[in-house]
Amino acid sequence: MFVVGFAGDRYVVVDCGGGTVDLTVHQIRLPEGHLKELYKASGGPYGSLGVDYEFEKLLCKIFGDDFIDQFKVKRPAAWVDLMIAFESRKRAAAPDRTNPLNITLPFSFIDYYKKFRGHSVEHALRKSNVDFVKWSSQGMLRMNPDAMNALFKPTVDQIIEHLSTLFQKPEVSGVKFLFLVGGFAESPLLQQAVQKAFGDKCRVIIPHDVGLTILKGAVLFGLDPAVIKVRRSPMTYGVGVLNRYVEGKHPAEKLLVKDGTRWCTDVFDKFILVDQSVALGETVKRSYTPAKPSQLLIIINIYSSEKEDVSFISDPGVRKCGTLRLDLTGVEGSPSMSRREIQTIMQFGDTEVKATAIDVTTSKSVKVSIDFLN
Repeated sequence: MFVVGFAGDRYVVVDCGGGTVDLTVHQIRLPEGHLKELYKASGGPYGSLGVDYEFEKLLCKIFGDDFIDQFKVKRPAAWVDLMIAFESRKRAAAPDRTNPLNITLPFSFIDYYKKFRGHSVEHALRKSNVDFVKWSSQGMLRMNPDAMNALFKPTVDQIIEHLSTLFQKPEVSGVKFLFLVGGFAESPLLQQAVQKAFGDKCRVIIPHDVGLTILKGAVLFGLDPAVIKVRRSPMTYGVGVLNRYVEGKHPAEKLLVKDGTRWCTDVFDKFILVDQSVALGETVKRSYTPAKPSQLLIIINIYSSEKEDVSFISDPGVRKCGTLRLDLTGVEGSPSMSRREIQTIMQFGDTEVKATAIDVTTSKSVKVSIDFLN
C-alpha cells in the first residue's frame, strides 16, 4: 500500500495493543518530511485483553464465579491453556462468519468442575440459560459467531467512543488519514467498526503486517529521531524552589523563617506546561541563587504533573522525577559568593528531558535525563 502525504496533511495513529489503545495526531511538514505532533499521546485500557475479560465473565456466568476463581488458583497452567485456546478462536472472529467457533476445554477443567460441583460441564451448560454456547462431545465449547462478536462489543465500543471524543478536538480537525495499527488491529471486527464510524471523515488505512507496524516505526525512528520536529509535552515539568514569602499571596503553612528571612517553601517553578508544543532541542533556562552564601551543595529536584495549574510540589499528582546535585565548593572567600548564580536548563523535544545545573562562578555542571514519553 502506498500513501501520498502533502504538506499540512494531518493523520491519526491508532495503536491497538493487548492492554491499551494509544492515539497520536501528527502533521506533515515539507520539504524535509518532518512531523509535528498536534496531540500528545493518549489512550486507555481498551486493548484486546478486554475481550478476554468478557470471555472470563461468560465462563463465570456458566460455571460460577467461585469455581472460576478456584480453578485459576488451583490449576493455573490449565487456565493459561484455556486462554490460549480462546486466543486462537478470538483471532478467527469476523463480521461475516457463519460457522461456530469451538474452544477446547482442558481435561483438568472438566475433571475439576465435576469434583467441585458434583455434576458435569455439559449439565452446567444446559442449566446456565446461555443459549448461544453449546457443548460439543469432543470436549469443546461451541459458540455461535454472534456470541463471539458480543464479547468484542464492549471493548470496540470504548475504542470508537474514545476516537469520537478525539475527533471533536480542534487540533484534530481536517484529519486526512487514520492509521489502524497494532496486534488488536488485526481483528476484522475492530476494522469494520472503525471503518463504519470514521470512513466518512477520513481515509482509514490498515497497513500490511499491521501487528508489526509499530515495531517497524520504532526502528525507523531509532535511525532518525529528528523526524518528529515538534512534540506536545506529556507533562508539566519544573523544579522545587524557595521564594521570598509574600503575605496574602503564599499560604501560611508554607512559611519558613531562616536566619531572619521569610521564605515560601515547596514552590513549583514551571519550565514547560502539559500539552505545550516544544520544538526538537528547545531549551528553557532559569537562574537561581543559593539560599545561603555559605552553601557547599545545592540540590535541585525536578518534578512533573499531569496538570497545568500546579503551584506547589506538594499539590496532588506532583511527583519527583529527577535530582541535580551540584557541588559549590572551590571559591571560598570570593566576593562573588554573596551573589552566586546557578543556572538550570531543561532541553525538550527529544524522547527525554535533559536537565543541567551550572555554577556560573566555577563552570561546574551536573546533568540528568528524564524519560519524555513516560
